[in-house]
Amino acid sequence: MIRRNLLLRPFIVALLLVTTTVAMAQPTKPKVVLYKDRLAAAFDTVDCVKNVVKINPLLFFRGEIPIFFERAITPRLSIEAGIGFTLRNYVALSFTGDDADEFGAGTEIVPRPSFHVGFRYYLTDDLEPQGAYAQLGFSHLTYTKDIRTKGPTGEFTDLVLRDERTYNDVRCYFGYQMLSSNSNWMWDVYGGLAYRDRYNVIVNERLDLTADPIKYTYTVDKTKDQTVAFFLGVKVGLGF
Repeated sequence: MIRRNLLLRPFIVALLLVTTTVAMAQPTKPKVVLYKDRLAAAFDTVDCVKNVVKINPLLFFRGEIPIFFERAITPRLSIEAGIGFTLRNYVALSFTGDDADEFGAGTEIVPRPSFHVGFRYYLTDDLEPQGAYAQLGFSHLTYTKDIRTKGPTGEFTDLVLRDERTYNDVRCYFGYQMLSSNSNWMWDVYGGLAYRDRYNVIVNERLDLTADPIKYTYTVDKTKDQTVAFFLGVKVGLGF
């Protein structure tokens, strides 16, 4: 009996070695939670800023008053939309062919709606929409004014001519947005350029002093072209 056990012992040891080797050779499948997965899970569950309402006070001088709304879709991607209206343009930018509106009598500014929409990609991971970003978007603006014509003595007549500038932009921005450390106020500094499609209806007024009596003449020029526009601005907003 003892001899039989001694003969079986090598087989038992061999069986244990084979079993152990097979068990160690089985591939392990640990559940690895990646950083981005954790960030995405926190984005969906943590109470953080995902919406921002913003204004750009500098655009007032360019004759536009818009309100922007940004909604974070993922930790890096958000969509920004804006709606507003155009008024008097106070700034003349000759390199883009724009001119400032006159303040004289006989010129009536006609408010028109403006629209903006764009997709923003943040270059760093953050639960809230802040940090360096790149943005691609589309904007539509129309500046309109009615110009009352003048008679020989400079008096205004009943004839009114409409001057209108329509801009459709594909804009590319680079900027930096930051949430305040002790409140939900945000600031957004950006710059960029746009491919602008323009349709201009321009009213030109000329005074002919050689005529007797002197007279005012008016021409309406219609042009359609493309140009490059440059942008630099600051937005302030409140996140929630």
